[in-house]
Amino acid sequence: MVHATLCFIVRDGAPPHVLLGKKKRGFGMGKLNGIGGKLEPGELPDDGVIREVEEEVGITIHKSGLHPAGRITFRFPFMKTFDHFVHVYCATEWEGEPIETEEMLPSWFSVNEIPFERMWQDDAYWLPIVLGGKHIVAEFTFGEDNETVTDWVIRKGDACRLLDPETRTPRC
Repeated sequence: MVHATLCFIVRDGAPPHVLLGKKKRGFGMGKLNGIGGKLEPGELPDDGVIREVEEEVGITIHKSGLHPAGRITFRFPFMKTFDHFVHVYCATEWEGEPIETEEMLPSWFSVNEIPFERMWQDDAYWLPIVLGGKHIVAEFTFGEDNETVTDWVIRKGDACRLLDPETRTPRC
C-alpha cells in the first residue's frame, strides 16, 4: 500500500477558496485533486506534505498553519498497486503563489463551486466535510473500472489540530 499525503490549501474570502491541482502525469493524471504525493521512506506525514506542496506548486507551507484533517484508505481490489493510505491536511498559512510545474497545474476554486465532476468520485463524499472543519477517518473501495466508488465508510469528528510532539503525527 502506498503511503501518501494530500493538502487542501484554503484562502480566506467570501466565500473561501481552495487550491486544487490538475495532475499532469502519473496516478490520477487529468483529474483535479489536493496537492500531495507519496511519502519517502521514514518521512513523517507533516514533513512529507510540506515537501510535496513545495515540489508540486511552489508554495511553502508553515507548520503553524498546517491542520491534520483526516486519514483515508483507498482500496482498488482490481488493481492492488493503486491502494493508498493518505494523510489529509488543510493549510491556512503559506508563502508564495502557486505555480505550474511538471506535476501540477494549480487553480483556485470557490468552496461553493468545487468541480467534483473533474475529480475522483470519492472526493464529493468527504471533501465538503473536511473543508467544513471536521476531521475524518474514511475508507473507499473502487470497482473494476478503478473509478467508481462501490463501498465507503466515513467517521467524522471535530477537527484535529494537535500533533503528537514526539512523532509529529495527528493525535486523533
